Amino acid sequence: MKNVTITADEGVERSNIVLIGMPGSGKSTVGVILAKLTSRGFTDTDVLIQTSKGRSLQEIVDAEGYMALRKIEEEILFRLDCRNHVIATGGSAVYSHIAMERLKQGGVVVFLDVALATLESRVHDFESRGLAKRPDETLADLFEERRPLYAKYADIVLQCAGLTHEEVCARIIEGLTRVHMACRGRPASD
Repeated sequence: MKNVTITADEGVERSNIVLIGMPGSGKSTVGVILAKLTSRGFTDTDVLIQTSKGRSLQEIVDAEGYMALRKIEEEILFRLDCRNHVIATGGSAVYSHIAMERLKQGGVVVFLDVALATLESRVHDFESRGLAKRPDETLADLFEERRPLYAKYADIVLQCAGLTHEEVCARIIEGLTRVHMACRGRPASD
């Protein structure tokens, strides 16, 4: 299977699919489609943050700073308790080791890897999107800083270049089959 890299954790059956990646990588859009295709619930953690605080992500950043948003996100992710869900995380979820380890306990983590040029063409509201970033950081800076973290936590790394949302979902489903087979000690065939 092209464009997919898989790692497996031994012996754990994980029912959630956790999507990570940069803002604009398609986590929320792909997540809704993937939830329908796999008969799972869907949770968008950015929405959970906003509803729990009664404010938009940008309002949180403006009032309390980007580190406060990261702390709130960490708390929401750590307390998240669901089974058989597709979880679309905020792009900054990977800054919290404890939150990511918690998500990995109950789910397979999928990194939607999208080229910087594609992200730049998709993200037009960079300054008002409510990103957990330093005020002087650019999208390119975030990309450079976060990409190694996404790769670190991912069970599946999916190169999304040239794929439709539906094709991304199909590749994720193929990857999940391979992860589950690897966890059971069976060889995953190409």
